[in-house]
Amino acid sequence: MKQLMLGNKAFARGLYEAGCSLVSSYPGTPSTEISEEACKYDEIYAEWAPNEKVAMEVAFGASLAGKRSFCAMKHVGLNVAADPLYTASYTGVNAGLVICVADDAGMHSSQNEQDSRHHAIASKVPMIEPADSAETIEFVKKAYEMSEKYDTPVIVKMCTRIAHSQSIVETKPRVELPVKTYEKNIAKYVMMPGNAIKKHPVVEKRTLDLIDLANTDYINKVEDNGSKIGVITHSTSYQYTKEIYGDSVNILKLGMVNPLPTTLITDFVKGLDEVIVIEELDPIIENHCKALGINVKGKDVLPMCGEYSQNLLSSLLKGETKDTVQLAETLPGRPPVMCAGCPHRGLFYTLNKNKVTVFGDIGCYTLGAVAPLSAMELTLCMGASIGATHGYNKALGGNNKVVGVIGDSTFMHSGMTGLANVAYNQSNSTIIILDNSITGMTGHQQNPTTGYNIKGDPAGKINLEALCKSMGFNRVRVVDPYNLAQCDEAIKEELAVEEPSVIISRRPCALLKYVKHDKPLKVDTDKCKSCKMCMKLGCPAISMKNGKAYIDATQCVGCKVCQQLCHFDALGGNA
Repeated sequence: MKQLMLGNKAFARGLYEAGCSLVSSYPGTPSTEISEEACKYDEIYAEWAPNEKVAMEVAFGASLAGKRSFCAMKHVGLNVAADPLYTASYTGVNAGLVICVADDAGMHSSQNEQDSRHHAIASKVPMIEPADSAETIEFVKKAYEMSEKYDTPVIVKMCTRIAHSQSIVETKPRVELPVKTYEKNIAKYVMMPGNAIKKHPVVEKRTLDLIDLANTDYINKVEDNGSKIGVITHSTSYQYTKEIYGDSVNILKLGMVNPLPTTLITDFVKGLDEVIVIEELDPIIENHCKALGINVKGKDVLPMCGEYSQNLLSSLLKGETKDTVQLAETLPGRPPVMCAGCPHRGLFYTLNKNKVTVFGDIGCYTLGAVAPLSAMELTLCMGASIGATHGYNKALGGNNKVVGVIGDSTFMHSGMTGLANVAYNQSNSTIIILDNSITGMTGHQQNPTTGYNIKGDPAGKINLEALCKSMGFNRVRVVDPYNLAQCDEAIKEELAVEEPSVIISRRPCALLKYVKHDKPLKVDTDKCKSCKMCMKLGCPAISMKNGKAYIDATQCVGCKVCQQLCHFDALGGNA
């Protein structure tokens, strides 16, 4: 049956059709929907893992058990999972093990713009990359075949545009495979130095075999249009190439991006007057071509940074731009802000008011750095807020007004070890866990503190207070971030004591379906003195209209945080 299908949904369909039995992932845009779609198939066991490293280890274990398995992550998640990946390259697999990494050129929802092909090269793991939804299904099945034939994990690389665009696919039935027998093999699976040193040559031989595959397999294809100009490209860049050039140039579309082919490329360029390499981010294909002695155009005319587009490539390569439709009006910018009623807002307001230096983390609360709250000064990577706070306080000593903030999901991902370090090495640090009862930034996925699994069914639930106390913290307290006085008292007291402490700011995300909101507030314009104290919260429901505060009833959730700032009782009623 033919249908339009999102790239990530097509990926999940590929897992289903390939006979995958287990999926373990950590949510991260633009990869999240793959696991959310996979869990809809009863034949696939799916779970959210606490982090990407654990997810990959779970998938590896399922592969050893003889079932085809899978884990997904975004590009920065592969950094977290690099430890098992690099050694799984040496051990190989039993049943097929496929890994998805989804890159985010343009940094639509990421803190960096790294190119995951480097991980494939460094770990010596094959990487293939589809260019639309139909290829995604096909390549996922191809990845399992490669994994089992060449005894290796296989990475399927996605990117934002392929993951979140739709194209026509044709679905097929699932292939049920017999369970592969696990056989004890110390030399294969126990990577102590004596065994590992013998595996490295095996990996190098496998790479040579995979280069042969890259030279001959349909996954890399040539489109010979009789032109003297050739383009070597992949993924989204292939789609852009087709749009700007059509059939006027010869194209080598690479579906396997590690290892790259050799003779296929040298044969392709024979007789061409000009060769252009079009690839987003780093010049990996370009440098490979140059190492083969081929003169190509690439990053000398195309940018290293950011996402490509049809107009960008057409302008830089052909000197042409297509007409675009522009609005006559200049629309105001819409920078991201915390939602109306966000439980993090009251806490960040209080931190700002107390002039506390805040080291932050990855999540919705990263927006605490944005004016008018301006209450966060660091965002590095998952879990770094705790380690950085500890290091800062240890370096300076004394009682510093520096705290670390971290979300509940991020804490379970990679904050626990940092908190253990604070408890063990006893820095005078206050860590605030922002518990909004969900993984908010990536779209409301469950995590080990919520009590529900990926399907929404009851699951194990970790008690944050008990966990922190078991680590050795004598001072653990819970505050309601809607209560500004309570937050202010807790922050002042914990910064005053000379021992490690934890504050848990607990209030469910305002967008959760089960959260019941109060009626929206309204402004008594006779009482409003236009002092703009309520505006200091940066709530999108509050603005100034005709010189007075105005509350948009369609956005306000009645949290009453703004009411606590008004000294004139102008926000006292409900609409």
